[in-house]
Amino acid sequence: MSSVDSPLKEFFQQRERDYLLSNVKVSMRSAVENIEVGDLKVEKLREGEIAELPRWVAEEFASLGLAEVAEEPFETEILKSLSREKIIGAFQLSNLAPDFYLRMKRRLAYLHEAAGAGRVRKEDYERLRASSYDLIGIRLGKLLSLSSSSTTLSAIADKVTPEEKVFFATAQSLSKEWKKVFLGEKG
Repeated sequence: MSSVDSPLKEFFQQRERDYLLSNVKVSMRSAVENIEVGDLKVEKLREGEIAELPRWVAEEFASLGLAEVAEEPFETEILKSLSREKIIGAFQLSNLAPDFYLRMKRRLAYLHEAAGAGRVRKEDYERLRASSYDLIGIRLGKLLSLSSSSTTLSAIADKVTPEEKVFFATAQSLSKEWKKVFLGEKG
């Protein structure tokens, strides 16, 4: 592992832990009572009840058919994001939610596992994977171009995810160093 991707990987892992601990709304499909895991205790939830639970609990309940997570399907969101990114200019970025890449990674992992087990079509996984690659390629290309220009992180901060901020800052630092070494610029 290189020194460039190690901080990003650690950063992403911490963000993923925080994401799994954040609350999400669920609609209960079945009643549950007296469930205790570590510090978490679910006293009683009725069928049809809307509740806020830590994401990791909500995902477990959903996988067991006990609840449904109340969020827009990620496949819809990525297609909208990809369309927006293709429409706007080469040096413009559309907004992405701060947890976009976390959700993308988790959805891809779920579909990959579910396709292997025959619960979803392999084509569904491949389609999302291809859209993810396309979106990442477009955004990284734009971020790389912007990082070697006079654009500052503060100018694009509201449009990029925390992971993209790390990428941009790293690319900008490398670009400045490159110019300094080869062009004698002060950076």
